[in-house]
Amino acid sequence: MELAALGPRGPYVSRNRQLVTDVRGGPLAELSLVPALFVQRAMRTLSTAESPGESDREAALTQAGPLFTTGAVGGVSAEEYHRAVAAASGMPITFVRTASRGVGDYAAAAFDAARMARPVGAVSGWRDPAARSGAAVWVRRGDVLAVHAPANTPAVHAAWLDALALGYRVAVRPSRREPFTPHRLVAALRESGFGPDQLLLLPTDHAAADGIIADADVALAFGGDAVVGKYGAGPMVLPQGPGRSKILLTSGVDVERHLDTIVESVADQAGTGCVNATAVFVEGDPAPVAEAIAARLADAPALPPEDERAVLPVRAESDARDIDEFLRSRRGDARPLLGDTVVAELGDGSAALRPAVFLLDRADAPQARIELGFPCVWVAPWTRQDGMAPLRDTLVLTVLGEDEALVDRLVAEPSIRNVHVGDHPTTWSRPGVPHDGYLGEFLMRAKTVIRDDPGR
Repeated sequence: MELAALGPRGPYVSRNRQLVTDVRGGPLAELSLVPALFVQRAMRTLSTAESPGESDREAALTQAGPLFTTGAVGGVSAEEYHRAVAAASGMPITFVRTASRGVGDYAAAAFDAARMARPVGAVSGWRDPAARSGAAVWVRRGDVLAVHAPANTPAVHAAWLDALALGYRVAVRPSRREPFTPHRLVAALRESGFGPDQLLLLPTDHAAADGIIADADVALAFGGDAVVGKYGAGPMVLPQGPGRSKILLTSGVDVERHLDTIVESVADQAGTGCVNATAVFVEGDPAPVAEAIAARLADAPALPPEDERAVLPVRAESDARDIDEFLRSRRGDARPLLGDTVVAELGDGSAALRPAVFLLDRADAPQARIELGFPCVWVAPWTRQDGMAPLRDTLVLTVLGEDEALVDRLVAEPSIRNVHVGDHPTTWSRPGVPHDGYLGEFLMRAKTVIRDDPGR
């Protein structure tokens, strides 16, 4: 398969190409990498273009959703795309289908979802009659959004679709490990009405990638703690770092009653997402909870990612062993409940990552902050004296219990970005509710406008 860059004049095949391999090391595709000069010219095209009107943007997004999900895009069927993503990323194919369907569903709903972020007191344009007596108008902070995309799951690409709905032009720098999803999504959006001067796919090396952000007005950058450290202090780049999502079981909770929710939070989508739970805190004895989770995860089969029964992520065997070694070096005195290694060799140069459940002896153990891209969870005790500290820095917290005063504190805690109360796994979401705040909070701002009444 040949994956061209998608530039302002259409597909572009460069001399410099990156081989995209499957988890076994076999060739899957050649990805064209564009040079820095191409990036500069392409970004200049975005900055000088005019955005389509609201009705045209809405129609294009609505059409692109089902095309991305089930259609043939650039001659590639949905099933061919799913198999390429599974082979390259190691994500089980059933989860690839679910995640890509979520992206398509979000695209179809993105226009309405983007409106949810607009302040109640603001209007969408200066021509609104409310501006005759003075009103807040919701406007863009810029015109061009850059996206540095990750490879962990197709689902992350729903994150930037609001920008198109709001009138931004968008440049996506795909991951070179899994470029198939952004390539298909950008192509589907172009086939549905967004012009090549509105939306770009710019595969490139790290040096030129910084230029994509430098030449944009605002940017989304996905990655680990290093990305947060690099961009976190700047007002024009929104870093999307580790989720460190968690579950809190308060005193008296029946673990068996909620075990499905806990296990789904840990293992859904093969544990690859920032919304997967990586720590479970228990008010009381954590050992029975850890043992119950381990018993449910113990029989997860180690299978190739293309197998319909697969539920675990697969990596190149050398990468899997690096992850295993990292885990060994960091787990300290945590007690493993599912064996001493997470590597399950598949005999073809790849290895599945088996689930890992660790029991900790205190709430402030540093291991509870470790987030890895497979079902790996740390179970620790928690008391009221421990307070908010172990629960902070969390994308999603599911709290199981009936203590409304505690929920008040959790919802009020600024570093806990989402709170699910009751049997709602950390992985739950739907269009229209914020993921890490509304993207519109970052992309837009309210501006006062007052104008004359044309009747006077």
